[in-house]
Amino acid sequence: MIEITVLAAVLLAALAVGIFLRRREGKVRAAEVVEIGSARADLLAAVGVTGTGPAVLHFSADWCGPCVAVRRVVADVTGQLAESAQPPLDIEIDIDADPVLAKELNVLSLPTTFVFDSAGRERFRISGVPKVTDLRSALEPLTVAA
Repeated sequence: MIEITVLAAVLLAALAVGIFLRRREGKVRAAEVVEIGSARADLLAAVGVTGTGPAVLHFSADWCGPCVAVRRVVADVTGQLAESAQPPLDIEIDIDADPVLAKELNVLSLPTTFVFDSAGRERFRISGVPKVTDLRSALEPLTVAA
């Protein structure tokens, strides 16, 4: 009887953790303010985040199934905002090809998407596949000319 009680408790705990993690997936979360160090700025500039306009940087890999959906979402949103005053850049990074940048940005899972403003500051971070409306609402204010 004790074994069944322990098993039930473990299953409930696993269910609670799974629900918590599932709720966070694909949500646009404001990024923590991080001082831009020269190493991070150099790595970002090398991939195209130069601070000349907003940018959507997403990490993917050939073996990542959900990354295909992220490509479509990001291409759709950047295409919709292409005629704005400051059109956003769509930058895709293969995590296997650039693990140093992934480590610097603390990428722990794929797909992971970042939104940078015109000054090159990280504004939002998205783990999982973002919804088109969520990504657009996060990115749209950054495309208005200052």
